[in-house]
Amino acid sequence: MNQSNVSHEPAPKPPRVTSEGEDACGANRVQDRVGRRYDEALGEAIRRESGATVLRVMRPGEAHTLEYRADRLNLRLDDGGTITDIGCG
Repeated sequence: MNQSNVSHEPAPKPPRVTSEGEDACGANRVQDRVGRRYDEALGEAIRRESGATVLRVMRPGEAHTLEYRADRLNLRLDDGGTITDIGCG
């Protein structure tokens, strides 16, 4: 197969959690942090305020496990280290 003809579409974003009852990781409580530059102190503050048991920081190009954990808060970062998405999983 000719690699120049292959289209590389970005993966779709994970579904948003919309119900407080389904928001076990507390992502809805910390959505105001999207757009801020990540550092460890901010990450710990977000984890604490959300009430999540575990915080996972996801950077572009890194491999991550696919198992879903409702109590885990995922922070997705862009190449510059800015938080682009916060969700459970």
